[in-house]
Amino acid sequence: MTDTDDPRGAQTGYNICNSTTENQDSMCQTMFVNHIDDFCLWAPQKPGSTIGDTEGEEVAWCTKKGHGTRLIPAGAITGLQFVQTPSYIQIAGTINQAMLNIQDGDFGGELDSGGQDGEGNPMGGLVYVNSFPSNTGGNSSYQQAQHWSFFMGGNAFCGKVCDQTGKNPQGLCQNIYDRLGCTYNAPNTAQQGVFESCKGDDMTPVGTYVVNGVTSVYTQPAETVSIGDVPYTPTPAPISNCVTFASSALFTDIASVTAAAGAATASSAAATSGASTGTGTAKGAAGTSKSTTGSAAASSSTSGNGASTLNVSLMSIAFTILSVVAFA
Repeated sequence: MTDTDDPRGAQTGYNICNSTTENQDSMCQTMFVNHIDDFCLWAPQKPGSTIGDTEGEEVAWCTKKGHGTRLIPAGAITGLQFVQTPSYIQIAGTINQAMLNIQDGDFGGELDSGGQDGEGNPMGGLVYVNSFPSNTGGNSSYQQAQHWSFFMGGNAFCGKVCDQTGKNPQGLCQNIYDRLGCTYNAPNTAQQGVFESCKGDDMTPVGTYVVNGVTSVYTQPAETVSIGDVPYTPTPAPISNCVTFASSALFTDIASVTAAAGAATASSAAATSGASTGTGTAKGAAGTSKSTTGSAAASSSTSGNGASTLNVSLMSIAFTILSVVAFA
């Protein structure tokens, strides 16, 4: 629940979600990130919306029933990498974003636990996890994450949810680098068409880098200042013990869920182009965001085996202006 005197207004949804709120019009703003087959994403309430215009109002869309939320339509997730480290869970992948009410062509931006006023984006949004090492992965108990960050847009997504009892949750789940997207906030090797769950090491805290043995912290410039050369290139932290899955085996609860009427489903060719080629020009959220949310601007680099690796194009950014949860 947000402060009633917040200049942005009141929370548009609710956090107590159960079987009575579980439908495709749900306004639930409590999400879960548990396992590769059980997680949620933030996305708009209405078809054809941009992240920049609706960042404070997004609702939870989940892959499993039982959370009191909307369900992600079948086929919307086209690639996924789920990584569990000692201090956080990271998810990244490719999506057909029109099926999640995100305007086709919107390169989106950041949704996080802080927001511009401490109320978060979405306002009042809560994130729970039942698989942190601190609760020994006990699926029957949930912990509320205090620090989390997601990027949605460009037919791609990434998110990181930090364990409050882990190492440096605020530094690992920073929300002050909103203009740098997934490449810097959640470096990953997610691939279109691949669904995998891995173990991983903790990344270096966002914005921190070492040159010639000297540790420095990068400061993102003000929104009105174009981002020039960032002084370091992020590298995904090492991962291991990866297990691949068929998407049909993972997402059985959403096999029959369809996109809302009016949510123009992007063609598979368009989705692939936006998520894995990086040839399009970012537009929309970078120029219209009501806060400091920047462009998620998805693009790719190509690995040695020819698979497209999900990342966020810094050049695209520079060139585009630059609770307790009750269950029934």
